[in-house]
Amino acid sequence: MVARTHDYKTAFLRLALHHGVLTFGEFKLKSGRISPYFFNLGRISRGAALRDLGRAYARALTASGLEYDMLFGPAYKGIPLVAAVSIALAEDGRDVPYVYNRKETKDHGEGGRLVGAVPKGRVVIVDDVLTAGTALREAVTLLRAAGAMPVAALIALDRQEAGPDGVSARVAMERELGLQIVALIRVQDVLDFLTQQHEEIPAVEAIRTYLARHGA
Repeated sequence: MVARTHDYKTAFLRLALHHGVLTFGEFKLKSGRISPYFFNLGRISRGAALRDLGRAYARALTASGLEYDMLFGPAYKGIPLVAAVSIALAEDGRDVPYVYNRKETKDHGEGGRLVGAVPKGRVVIVDDVLTAGTALREAVTLLRAAGAMPVAALIALDRQEAGPDGVSARVAMERELGLQIVALIRVQDVLDFLTQQHEEIPAVEAIRTYLARHGA
């Protein structure tokens, strides 16, 4: 895997554009801002695409140089993601355990909110995007309560936008939760890719303008 980590950004961007994960237009965000692009990882809904997505995540994780013992997938989108990433890592010779959570506590059978391996050691949280950070806070709380140590979160996209305090959501969450956040791509990577591919997409200039106004 190490020899191929350099191409995961390009592979992921091609996957995102091909499956409509990344689209362009005018989209109202939770913040009230009108964004010239929208990112929805839920558009990955076929086996081959999920396989390729897992490989991109796994290569980003390897490229980060993080030391970790297991993976965690927050419900709901994080569940197929963490399974796909663990499979991709196993394909390349690293078989790591993973765990995920239920939204509600199960009061029968094995009970509890966590499913899979017992949380322990250094854990990487695998999720799609970082917005308000609610799911990430909950994941960190669950893992610490179970005796594990969350060390990082692996997400698909860093929007590189400034929040109310002037820093990006990524930086704010790193400061608040004390863990590293690794993104497969940043918005700047999207711009660089489209420019290199000579794509004549009107949104390119719109994204540049949006980043100039709202970028962290």
